Amino acid sequence: MNAFKDNIWKIYLFSFLVNLFFITGVLVPFFTDWGGISFFQILLLQSVFMLSIFLSEVPTGVVADKFGRKHSLILAVFVEIIAIITYTLAPQFMYFIIAEILWGVGVALLSGADEAFVYDSLKKIKNTKQAKKIFANKESVGLVGIMVAAPIGSFIAATIGLRETMLFITIPMFLALLVGLTFKEPKNKKSKESRRYLDVLINGTKYLKNHKILRMLALNVVVLSAIAYFYLWLYQPMLQQAGVDLVYFGWVHATMVIAEIIILTKIEFLEKIFKSKKGLLFWGAIITGGLMIVGGLTTFLPVVLLVIVVGGAFGLTRRTMFASYLNKYIPSDKRATVLSNISMMNRFLLIIANIFVGLLVEWSLNYTLIILGTIAVVFTLVFRIEEKHLIE
Repeated sequence: MNAFKDNIWKIYLFSFLVNLFFITGVLVPFFTDWGGISFFQILLLQSVFMLSIFLSEVPTGVVADKFGRKHSLILAVFVEIIAIITYTLAPQFMYFIIAEILWGVGVALLSGADEAFVYDSLKKIKNTKQAKKIFANKESVGLVGIMVAAPIGSFIAATIGLRETMLFITIPMFLALLVGLTFKEPKNKKSKESRRYLDVLINGTKYLKNHKILRMLALNVVVLSAIAYFYLWLYQPMLQQAGVDLVYFGWVHATMVIAEIIILTKIEFLEKIFKSKKGLLFWGAIITGGLMIVGGLTTFLPVVLLVIVVGGAFGLTRRTMFASYLNKYIPSDKRATVLSNISMMNRFLLIIANIFVGLLVEWSLNYTLIILGTIAVVFTLVFRIEEKHLIE
């Protein structure tokens, strides 16, 4: 039992290391200055990235279900290390495409498998009631990694170079690989372990399709998380438009991450503030979309910073808030595959959205923010979640 308890703190350390993305605070300059590509091409690359994840979600979910979550997590880190090295070979768009494809496979191997690994470890020690707290803590630790890495990455880029900022990510990734090797696999009894790929795909998708409540929760988190995702790509153009120097971008990102950590570590307190779990999810979505609209109406720096930090924080933490609710409706032997299918829906939406948002930004950053924010608010008002469906 102690080995499964150890899995929890080890997954915290693993999450911290794999999120030390030194390039985060200077990602747009990496693409435009070192890579020599346009903003539209940046989001086009993200569509390639999402397509890679989309095509890999189910096969990698099967890897996790059939060979174990531990092996899926280890393989994910190894593939991402190869992707990072590929990215730094030369400032050529083709290398970037190959790197995005590889990185997409790595993310797909990680997607769902980490949450399933934690949840099944908690089942072994009969403590699944702590799932929401553990998921939030894991996400918070990962966010600390991003928060620490962003300013460091800005320093590396300014003193050494943008290429080196990307390449240095391989160091914490290698350490994460070592941590992953020490995981204890929480094996569960599985039926038809030798099922063929097509059978797993059909059964996993059918379970999601036939489960009304799970499908409704998945739709909510998929759509609103997709909109919130664009905070990550639009905040730097917003800061540029507001006249902020590039050297401060990493610090703004770090501040947004701090806000995310506060939200994730104070979920129960926020539920009391908003009167219920349903209230937190509803008003969190309204804040995400509403502030995005505000961001499209002004370039006044204090307001822009409020939009980025608060709006981004509520939007980008939404998926983690839903993690334990989704897991409650999924049996263990289907968990990684079903979670991968849900992530696959999100990726498919972003494949299309990246292209359209890229074109919209080329036309007008402000109108893009207003359009995305309006979609988020209208969706939230139309597709409401019931408190009785939020089981822990």
